Amino acid sequence: MMKADVLLGLQWGDEGKGKIVDVLTPHYDIIARFQGGPNAGHTLEFNGIKHVLHTIPSGIFHPTAINVVGNGVVIDPVIFKKEIDALSALNVDVKSKLLISKRAHLILPTHRLIDAASEAAKGKNKIGSTLKGIGPTYMDKTGRNGLRIGDIESKDFKEKYNALVEKHKQLLHFYNYTYNLNELEPAWFGAIEMLKELKFVDTEHYINNAITQGKKVLAEGAQGSLLDVDFGSYPFVTSSNTICAGACNGLGIAPNKIGNVIGIFKAYCTRVGSGPFPTELENETGEKIRQTGREFGSTTGRARRTGWLDLPALNYAIMVNGVTELMMMKADVLSEFDEIEVCVKYKHKGEEINYLPYDIEKQNLQPITVKLNGWKCDLTKISSKEQMPEALKAYIAFVEKNTATPITIVSVGPDRNQTIQLDKNNLR
Repeated sequence: MMKADVLLGLQWGDEGKGKIVDVLTPHYDIIARFQGGPNAGHTLEFNGIKHVLHTIPSGIFHPTAINVVGNGVVIDPVIFKKEIDALSALNVDVKSKLLISKRAHLILPTHRLIDAASEAAKGKNKIGSTLKGIGPTYMDKTGRNGLRIGDIESKDFKEKYNALVEKHKQLLHFYNYTYNLNELEPAWFGAIEMLKELKFVDTEHYINNAITQGKKVLAEGAQGSLLDVDFGSYPFVTSSNTICAGACNGLGIAPNKIGNVIGIFKAYCTRVGSGPFPTELENETGEKIRQTGREFGSTTGRARRTGWLDLPALNYAIMVNGVTELMMMKADVLSEFDEIEVCVKYKHKGEEINYLPYDIEKQNLQPITVKLNGWKCDLTKISSKEQMPEALKAYIAFVEKNTATPITIVSVGPDRNQTIQLDKNNLR
């Protein structure tokens, strides 16, 4: 029986999932996004052009793949319309290749206002929200107040919208937040009209039927495993389940229908916004990684915090996701260093441990690192394992040994062509 493969990030997001989905799409019939919203930014580069997608799956540029926005995703119609307009300008046939779940929830203008009001009220305790209305939308979903894509087709859509907005206005009054909804609504309703031109389907039936028919499905995650609402560094997390189990909830596929679990990680670590970060480098080395790796958010433009690779955190993500293969991104960024450090365990409340504990705040936990030789050469022009410097091969072998998981792809640059496949016997 055919199964759906799952691709997800194993760190705090920004691992390079968009590029890898783009690289792998020729091997799949369907690319399905299963959680998150426009707080994600998946960057793809090819033919000298850079594209950033926020909600639409990263397989949209391939002529044969069908792209599915699953029920676990939250959709901002205004941002969605901008994405479609940008794709249409590149002659991408969106309407025939994109399906949207009727069960996916809509982000209203008032969700964004509540997000901004809530974050402002937290002051110094900000969680680092992207202010896209994601959290308030998921709160309405679990609070059973939400508005869904399928509601657009109902005769009383405007009444449902108005009823939810009235609830939001009461909340905004509580925050004593000043806003002008009249400025936001025209664009939102205009985007709703555009959405009506797309295909709304029961994606859970569509994907399960496709699997039964032997079609190859790739479930695409957003954000990263360490931002999972249950297993991430709570409360500095996103509002959805970013781990493999989220693909079951977010697409309506059973656990026994999951095949390969592909985990993406950077050769180092980054984090956007607030929250604990055990291996963070708040020094010249961290700044060098930031500038070389162009570590600025594709959605927010915010500078990302940087640090060495954290193996206990990576092993934690491998465990909770059931990862079957790893793909290492941005190896080229570390090319300037004579030595590279890797965190292999922590000192936690006076004792050494090799796992990620409940409390990873700086005062409780310090990284213990080992030093490895850097490769000190430009990787962006190499195209095979044979051309790799020995120090890079040693780095890959070190990670594989310490995670007991094979690395099947190494990325040596942002372009889709700068991708080295290590395992020719890969199941794809």
